[in-house]
Amino acid sequence: MPKRISVKPILELRAAGISMRKIEALMHVSRHTISAIYKAADSHTISWDNVKDFDEDKIYEMLFPPISKTSIFEEVDYDYVHSELKKTGVNLKLLWNEYRNQCISKETIPCGYTKFCKGYSNYVQLSNVTNHLTHKPGSTIEVDWSGPTMSILTEDGEKIKVYLFVATMPYSQYSFVKPCLDMKQDTWLKCHIDMFDFFGGVPIKIVCDNLKTGVIKHPKDGEIILNESYESLAQHYMVAIMPAQVRKPKHYL
Repeated sequence: MPKRISVKPILELRAAGISMRKIEALMHVSRHTISAIYKAADSHTISWDNVKDFDEDKIYEMLFPPISKTSIFEEVDYDYVHSELKKTGVNLKLLWNEYRNQCISKETIPCGYTKFCKGYSNYVQLSNVTNHLTHKPGSTIEVDWSGPTMSILTEDGEKIKVYLFVATMPYSQYSFVKPCLDMKQDTWLKCHIDMFDFFGGVPIKIVCDNLKTGVIKHPKDGEIILNESYESLAQHYMVAIMPAQVRKPKHYL
């Protein structure tokens, strides 16, 4: 694997027809490194058109996926998953349970539900196919802190800032809004519990922004690391947390 360099501009220059020698001069990298990037892109069938809207970390992970992520778990047949999702009543949770049971019978290791969903999201992005889960009723809730804040006045006339937690079902646009005095982690988690009570149930997945109360960081290999308490809440309620991709949240399920 080549050292960590900016692969996105190299793919863009290649797509523009710039020679390897010219790219070597522009990017200050060796032809050996450029060749390794070309080889990785070709082996994974990755073109500039497929990845031009992705960030650098995402593209690098696609070109050079960590071995540990691909060698432990039983491979998921996403062609089959995509085909099955066309059927009425079929969702990702149902297909994940089917996949998990097959792994148990074969004595192999299944990936977790969140990883299963993320893998399907990547499949949709790379294959340029229609996402059959885009607007299924009740399957998704999108959550975030609203940008604009509000204020309340106390009896003493003191003005206190109020933050709005907003949760929306994309299919119906049915929303839950809760005013909060802060945006701390405990408040964030309590808002989710109140949200479940309001909607009368738990969705298949929650799509959240990359805020610090929910997502810790994106390591260099691109894997999303959720806040431990947020992950625990997701496991307790059996819901997948799918952080939205920066600038392109519509690609998440």
